Amino acid sequence: MLKAQRVRQFVDERIIPLEGELASNPQLLAELSEQARAEGLWGNFYPHTGGSLGEYLAVAEQEGRSEYAPAIFGDDATLDLHMLSRHASEAVRQRFLEPLACGAMVSSYGMSEPDSIGSIPATITAHAELIDGQWRLNGRKWFICRAERAALVTVVAQTAQGLSKFLVPADAPGFRVVRPLSILGRFSGQGELAFEDVPVAPSYVLGQPGQGLALMQERLGLGRILRSVHWLGLAQRCFDLMCARIHSPRGQQARLADKQLVRLRVFNVYQAIASARLLLQDAAAKRDAGVANSVEVNIAKVAASQALSAAADSAIQIMGAEGLSAWSPLPGIYNTARTTHILDGTDDALISAVGRQLLDSCGVDGLDFDLPSSGARG
Repeated sequence: MLKAQRVRQFVDERIIPLEGELASNPQLLAELSEQARAEGLWGNFYPHTGGSLGEYLAVAEQEGRSEYAPAIFGDDATLDLHMLSRHASEAVRQRFLEPLACGAMVSSYGMSEPDSIGSIPATITAHAELIDGQWRLNGRKWFICRAERAALVTVVAQTAQGLSKFLVPADAPGFRVVRPLSILGRFSGQGELAFEDVPVAPSYVLGQPGQGLALMQERLGLGRILRSVHWLGLAQRCFDLMCARIHSPRGQQARLADKQLVRLRVFNVYQAIASARLLLQDAAAKRDAGVANSVEVNIAKVAASQALSAAADSAIQIMGAEGLSAWSPLPGIYNTARTTHILDGTDDALISAVGRQLLDSCGVDGLDFDLPSSGARG
């Protein structure tokens, strides 16, 4: 059986039936992760596993069918493993790569701040100064995933050389978890972190001082694809729930399949999912080929977000009051769908940036639709 099919079967048979318990039962999450490891379904896009990003997309979409599945399959570590493998010092790789890859520890990424503008990196206020051969890091970060559980945090800060990235172990002096933060009324592991004169050894700088912006763009490019394809998995699940209701005895009694507005919802959601899937495949193919793909990535991210929102909204509309209740997974998915328009770059900022890039690339001779990023800025 293909891995994507095995992942889907695992999600549908073992994770989805337990979703009501997983939010408050970390032991159950750990047990499911062990089962995933035992069946060879853990870390499906870790650096050492081989395979292209394009090949992984089909697997990742099935991982995304449940909000809890990516963590169960070890996906929370994927981005950091790729970034550390490429850019961390030997000392950092020796200390953290294996524990992250086997799930013995978790990592997080600190970029957003209370007083900065997320879409303008130059407004980041966290800063680090090199004093007597040691970096001293100060600042606050918030809405940081896995804030209270992370053993290692990648922190973006200003330095004399420009934006830089620092790898901060959670046991470092001056590191503090300030508080958990809810998202639309739900606590899902995000929090605020403080760094008060935290000492950071030079070997714990990711890449070189001043490379922070380039590393941020590299991480965002891969991260947006990975996150977006998981959203498509949730969108597909909403589509499945909607169609199941239409074909159910109650749906047949209401003759839902005969109603034009119902058919319109089915058409629109399918079109949104299929379109976003092809956009993600295009973005992944260009990344695998080493071709500039910022336009493709950002358009695919927005499309996946829109597809999930349309799918969740239509599924709830078709199911009626039941779709709003605790008997259905749709309220939680709808909550997640709204956050996708903010996470990993707000829709408004990405649309504006891509529009500018396209105008910069489109001269009197028009635009190369095969490679729109090739002439675009950043």
